[in-house]
Order: sequence, then structure tokens, then C-alpha cells
Amino acid sequence: MDQPFSQSFLFVWVVLPLLIFLARIVDVSLQTIRIVSISRGARRLAPLVGFFEVLVWLLAIGQIMKRVSHPVAYIAYAGGFAAGTAIGQAIERRLTLGMVLLRVITPAGSGEFRRRLHDLRFGFTLVPAQGAEGPVELVFTVIRRQHLPQVRELIRETLPDAFFTVEEVSGASDRVYPSALPRRDPVFPFRLFSARK
Repeated sequence: MDQPFSQSFLFVWVVLPLLIFLARIVDVSLQTIRIVSISRGARRLAPLVGFFEVLVWLLAIGQIMKRVSHPVAYIAYAGGFAAGTAIGQAIERRLTLGMVLLRVITPAGSGEFRRRLHDLRFGFTLVPAQGAEGPVELVFTVIRRQHLPQVRELIRETLPDAFFTVEEVSGASDRVYPSALPRRDPVFPFRLFSARK
């Protein structure tokens, strides 16, 4: 009598480890998306992602527990975790969830930059300050992460010598945002994999 495929050498030593490896990649990538969603304030997305993350994890660990005598399954599990971590980092860099604080420091006048921010309906705060080499202007603005590439481009156009930093913001008033900007990036979830600017 022929041996069932689920007990064959090909399934146990090739197909199953590959499935476990891929399941761990998906599981760890979903874990990254869930954690980033929570930290960036997308709290509706996090439970949904968490459901699928645990479901995939249970499927993968269930297969390992059935075949505890096969070390290749453990290697596939660990390898999938490592690969999932690397892929999760790439996804995290491309996620456009949440808000950021943009701090621009410029020795030149920031008038054109501020005018264009105002035209785009972004709120901002201007603070005169003293730098190491003389007077500077600090411009603070809180923007949605999805608008960051456009505002960075605006800085390059209007303040090419400016120094700027970007920080995560867990929450802010909705009154400081434009209702819409012309979209240059793909719609979620496709923007996850768009080129980072």
C-alpha cells in the first residue's frame, strides 16, 4: 500500500519545513505591523492584524508539535522568524501610519517655506533662536506620516541648507492637518511597498 503524501519523505523534509518557514515570515511580519499600528495610533488595525498573526502562529507551531522528531522543522521555524524579522523591518520603514513632528532649523529666512506650508493648510510654529553661528529660525509642524515625503521635498526646494529632524508623535489635534493633499504615493496597503523617499 502506498504511503500517504503527508508521511512521505518529500512532505516531511521539504514541503512542511517550507510551509513552516513561510508561515513564520507572515506571522512575524504581521507582528511588526501590529506593534507599529499600536505605537502610531492606528488602534483599529492592531486587533485585526493580531487575530491573523496568532492564527498563523498556531498553525505553524501545531505542525512543529506534531513532528517533534524532525530537526529540519525547528530550523525552518527559526529561519522563518529571522527572515520575518528582516521583512518586518522593511515593512516598518514603509508604513505611513500615524503622525510625526518635523523640526526644521534654518539660518536663512523660512518665509517661503512657511507660506507654502500655510497654502497646503499645515499648521506650524515659528520660534526665533540662537545657533552656534548666529540667529536661526525653528519651524515646528505636526504632519501625517503619509505627507512626510512631500514636506521633505518642500524643505529641499525652499530651504536647501536647513537641518531637520523627524520624531514620532502618539497623538495631536486634527485641526492642524489639511483635509487632503494630492497623493503621490499608492493607497494602503500598496504604499507599504512603495519606494521610500
